[in-house]
Parts: sequence; C-alpha cells; structure tokens
Amino acid sequence: MSETLYAACAEVLTACQDLKDDLAALLDPSTGFAPRLRHLCRDKIDELERTASADVSQAELDALRMEANTWGLLQALMPARKMEPASQPHPQTLLAQNPFTPTSTLAQAIMHASPLLSELVVVREWLHETASTVQHPEVTTGYWKFTKHSVMQGLRTGAGMREGLVREMDPDAVNRGDGRTLAADDAAFEKSLAQAVYSFIRAGRLDDAVELCRRAHQPWRAASIRGSLLFQWRAIANEQRDDGLDDEDDAEGWQGNQRRRLWKSTCVRAALSSNLSDPERVVYAALAPTPQTFTVLKSACRTWEDHLWAQISILCEEKQGSEMMRLKGCFWEGSLAALEETPVSLDNTDEEEEAEWEKEVTSALETLGGVVVEDGPSADNAFHVSQLAIILNRIQPLLDTFAAGLRDGMYDPDSSEYPTMTRFFAHLCLFLQMIDIYTPPLATQVILEAYLQVLEAAGQRELIAMYAGALGDNAVERYAMFLTSLDLSADIKERRLALRRARDHGLDMNTVAIVTAERTIEKAFEHLPQLRGPLPSIIALQPEPSNVEMLLLRSIEWTTFMEATYDTALEQATVIIRYFLGTGRVNLARKLLDMLPPEIAAINEPEDRATEYLHYRQFFNIWGLLDRVTECRSLEVSLMNKDTRVEWLRDYKELIEQCYEAIVKLLTEDWMLPEHEADGGVDRRHLEMLRVRQIYVPELILRLHVMLYSSREHIPGNLRIALELANVVADSRYKLYDDFLQPDGRRLGEYLGVVRQAVIAGMEGGGSDSFRVLQVGA
Repeated sequence: MSETLYAACAEVLTACQDLKDDLAALLDPSTGFAPRLRHLCRDKIDELERTASADVSQAELDALRMEANTWGLLQALMPARKMEPASQPHPQTLLAQNPFTPTSTLAQAIMHASPLLSELVVVREWLHETASTVQHPEVTTGYWKFTKHSVMQGLRTGAGMREGLVREMDPDAVNRGDGRTLAADDAAFEKSLAQAVYSFIRAGRLDDAVELCRRAHQPWRAASIRGSLLFQWRAIANEQRDDGLDDEDDAEGWQGNQRRRLWKSTCVRAALSSNLSDPERVVYAALAPTPQTFTVLKSACRTWEDHLWAQISILCEEKQGSEMMRLKGCFWEGSLAALEETPVSLDNTDEEEEAEWEKEVTSALETLGGVVVEDGPSADNAFHVSQLAIILNRIQPLLDTFAAGLRDGMYDPDSSEYPTMTRFFAHLCLFLQMIDIYTPPLATQVILEAYLQVLEAAGQRELIAMYAGALGDNAVERYAMFLTSLDLSADIKERRLALRRARDHGLDMNTVAIVTAERTIEKAFEHLPQLRGPLPSIIALQPEPSNVEMLLLRSIEWTTFMEATYDTALEQATVIIRYFLGTGRVNLARKLLDMLPPEIAAINEPEDRATEYLHYRQFFNIWGLLDRVTECRSLEVSLMNKDTRVEWLRDYKELIEQCYEAIVKLLTEDWMLPEHEADGGVDRRHLEMLRVRQIYVPELILRLHVMLYSSREHIPGNLRIALELANVVADSRYKLYDDFLQPDGRRLGEYLGVVRQAVIAGMEGGGSDSFRVLQVGA
C-alpha cells in the first residue's frame, strides 16, 4: 500500500476528530468521515489501475475496493441509526384522509413506518451503486433482422421456411414450445440483450434498461420493465410540493403501474415458465423478486454481493407487498369496493409483527455467511463478514471476532490484504468512538495495536503518536514502545520531533519520555552482561562501543529534552554511568556525563543520587586532569629554549599539584561509599558502587604515584610526595587498602612494588637511609 494512503487517512482522521462534537458533520454524506475514506480508497484504486503496477496484486485491489464499498455502507446506514428521523404519517392514516392516495406514496409511508425496511432499502440502493459495470450488447439495426432475412428469402424463392426457424415474427414466437428458434445471430443477440437488461436491473438502472430495449427495437420489453414502477400521481397525493409546479401543471402527470399486483403475478409466472430461455426468466425474476422466483434469480448470482442483493430484494418486495395487502380502503389496489372496506385500526400488532419480521430477516441474511460464490472474494472474506455484520447491526461482535483472529494469528501479516484490513478496522473503531457508539475496549486495543505495527513496518513514524493516542490508558506505554523501537536509527533531532508529536496528539510528553527511557534501558540491559564477575582492566585497549552500549548511552536523551524530566534523568544517568564504570567503559561513562544538561548538578534530592552524581563529576574531573598531565608531559622536547622550558615546567607543576589535590580529596572523602540500609542489608546499587570503588580507587592511587614518581627529575619534591601518599593509603580512617584486596583487581603488592621503587630512587643520591628523602623534604 502506498505511503500516501496512510498519511491521507491520518489527515481525514485529524480533521474529523476536530468535529467530534458535531454529529451532523461527521455523518455528512459528502464531507463526513466515511465518505472521505471511501473517496481515498477509490482514488487509490484508480491510480493503481491507471499505472497498472505489477507490484499490486488483484487481491490487494479487491481489498481496497471492498473497503471503499464498506465505508459507503457505513455512510448509508449510520445517519439513520444515530439521528432522529423526521416524523412521517402512517400509511393507514394517509388512506383515512385520502383513499385515492397513490401506491408510491403508500409505499414510502410503509418504508418509513418500519426502520428495518428503511435500512434494507438503503442497503439495496448501496448494492445498486456498487454493482459491476454493465456490458452493452452490440447495436442492432433492426428487429430480428437475420431471422427476418431468412423468412423473406424463403418466401421470395418459394423454397419454404428453413427447418427449425420460427414462422412468425411476434415476440412470443420462440416461446410456443414447438422447438422453433431464431437465426443464430439473433438468438445470440437476444441472450446478450437479456443479460444486459438483468445487469441494469441489478444496478438499479431501470431507465437505462428501458432505453436499451427501445434502441434494440423491443418496446414491449421496455414496457414490461416499466411495469415495476409504482403508481404515482402527485396531484392527488397529500404530499408537499417543492419543485415549484402547480397542481394544474401536474393534473395529468401520473406515471407508474396502476395494476402492479397483476403485473407482478405475470412476471412470476414468466420467471417460472420453462418455455422461456434462462436469461429471460432471470430478467423477470429480477423484476419481481419473490420466494417463488428465488431459485431462478439465484442462478444468475455470481458474486457474494449478487446473493446479498437477491436476498434483500426479495425481503423488501415481500414486506411492501404484504403491508400493501393489509391496508384497507385503497382505491388503486381494490377499486371502488375498497372504498367500502373498514380501515384497519392502529394497535400494538404492528410492533409484534415487526419483531417477528425482524427475526425472519435476520435468519435469511445469516445464510449469506456460508453462501458459495463463483466470482470474487468468498463469503468468509473479512470485508464480506464486516458488511453482513454492519447490516445486521452486530458491529461489537464483529470487532471482538476480528481482534480474536489477530490474537490467534489467523491473519497473515505478510499478506497483501493485511494492511488494508487492519487499516479499515482501526479507523472503524475510531469512527464509532467519534459518533459515540460503544466499542469493546480490549478488541479496540488489539486492533489499533495491529495497525500500529503495520505503520511501523511501513516506516510511517510520524503517524504513530496519533493512533497510539487512541489507546486510552495504554496510549503512553504503546507510543513509548514505538519510540523504543527506533533504536539507533533516529538521530537526536528526530527523537525530539517524535516526542513532540506525543504532545500534539494529547499524550503527556513528560510521561512518554520517562517510559521510553525506562523501556530503552531495560531493552539494553537484556542484551548486556550483568555487572558481576572479575574486575575489568583499565589499562587494556578498549574496543569500539557496541550497538547495545550505544543504545544504553543514548537512552538518556529522552529525559534530557525537558526540564520537567531532569529528576528522572539524574536517576537514570547514575545507573548507566555506574554500569559503564563497572565494566571498565570509562570513555562511554564520560560521554554520557557530557550529554547531561548542567542544570542537573543543581538537583539536591534525593540526596544519595545527587551525591553519587557529584562523585562521578569529581572522578571525571580527575580523569581529565590525568589526561592533561600526560598531554603536557608529551610537549617536552629537547630543543626547548630556556624561557619555553620554564613556562612548560610551571604548567606541568601546576597540573600535577591540581591532580594530586583532587585525588587525595577524593580518597579521603568516602568516595562511592554508600550508606548502609537501615535493616543492615546490601542492595544491588550498594554492591555496584563498591565494585566501581574497587576498580578506580587503586587505579587512581597507582596513577598518582606513577605521575609523581615519573616527574621527580623535573620536580624533585614529588618523590617525597609519592612516598607520603603511602601514609594516606595506610591510614585506617580511609581504609583504602581494603580496595586492593580484590584478587582480580590491582593488588596491594603491585602498589607496594612501585613504593619500593620510589624508595630505591630516593637512595640514588647516596647513603643507606631509606627514609632520607622524606627527611630532606621535611
């Protein structure tokens, strides 16, 4: 399905959601929700058929066509179901006022008196509108011209009639049962004409059928078709005039069939006659659909829609016929004798009979669920099931059934029809909610979730927030799930834009950001090793960050877009930095710290989190100083002039002093030593902080010692400071020696080895007193 169709449907949804309090606008026959979507589907069908793309299957085209038809059906039925109809007089009331009321006026009153009949008539009109295109027969230049030519040729030559050819030219010549037929070309034309007439009747185009018969030089057939029209004479009907014509102008303007009951019985006999051809019988069965002619009419039904039309046509015709028979006092149905009949009283029998008839209608329509079709999608197609459920007003069970099918995997997400089906059902749920029709919450959630997955698969990221917002209580969680699925494919600008869309569609942007960050962190930790086992080496060359590590790193972006989520950002940052440091990924930890806004440093609550964050800033300040010392030392070259060397030495000495003071301060201030729980237990955070301390306290001590030791040639006093550092390590107040006791970390013996090396270096100036360098410095 084209990406433009997704976006176009979303635009229609947005426009109509702004009209959710205006029911008339939502159900407008031209600009309402359903007509707009029907128009989009038809435009898409026209585009696909015009381009004849090989990428589009016939099944996908059929699905789009059925979706368009289903939106048309919804538009046809929903206004009457949701809006109060105008008050209409009862047919018996009309007859009591005017016994000469035409049958067309009575038929309208009968329809208005029965909501179900009104709906069936609307459905029949919808089936007319969606009928297949009629194939016109070739134009003929005369009536049975080939047969006529053969007859005339036999008369002129005296050879007599050709064997098996009709002897007369009247319309009933082939129906007399003597086995005589028309010329082959005329017989073929008669068959194609009858089929075209039936197609026009099936499409509700009686005028076109009449005109076709006239152009085929068969006016009697045109007259038989016009016999289906009800008698209408507006001059004597109690109807309001809105066409500007006076009664005098319409005095003789009657039309229709005054003896339609007789005409109908004749059509039934013709449809059941074995003397007529099958196409001819089908035409009469279509003109006068009754239970008696149902078998004949059914033989012409090839698609599911044809079967539905046949069934509904019979139901409508039978209901109107039976109601007309019940009426008393109608001159056009019973002549003068009818005027002497006593009118039927209006009582509760109407309601009882209506309820009984509704059961009959339901039973008849339910049979369409298993009808076998010759052409087109089957009866169990999702759209045919939907259309039948909409007609029967069983939309809630329909949504439950479709949602259950989605959960049970009955529909293949890779099929070409799946996006169309899920899009239709998702918008159906939203349409029903807009016009205040109940939709099952769980089914709605499952359907919208399926459509969200379709949108994600189609790359329609900008539309996710709109449809996720319709999930109610689950909207935030679902949109956060989508944002989490972006992984590393979206840069920070796209992430910010996606988050803003949440606000545009009524979601709490702060909550979405927090939940997204949480789900991203959880997703990353599912694939990262746990923070346990041997302590990592800080000396070894670190590999490039993996995608999972980058996902964890960038998870902090979601909670740093807005100041309202800085508290959460602080909590999540400490967790992530602690993990990176615990796995020896110092550069990633430092990168994350650099991503945090400076305002986070001003957060004081909760105190333990704020303190931990400050400890990390303290650590990375030292790490940066160590890098600067190394960089400064590398600037020393042998060809420095005196002034340059003095300036370099001054900078070098200042950096070492700053580094020494910062590290000693860290070592003597309980860095990364969390307070114990009140119950004396040790939680996961406590263990992770201790792990970080055990990795980096020995590392800082060794690096500081090496820095002081290696600078002794330029700054002789640093050798004494390096040896004095051992007193700090040995001080029981700080218990720094405990951090050397891990068997897989930097061991105390390693530190004592470098101290011994410093002591030996202090004896290089002569003498055997190993503490001489300390005394000299003092």
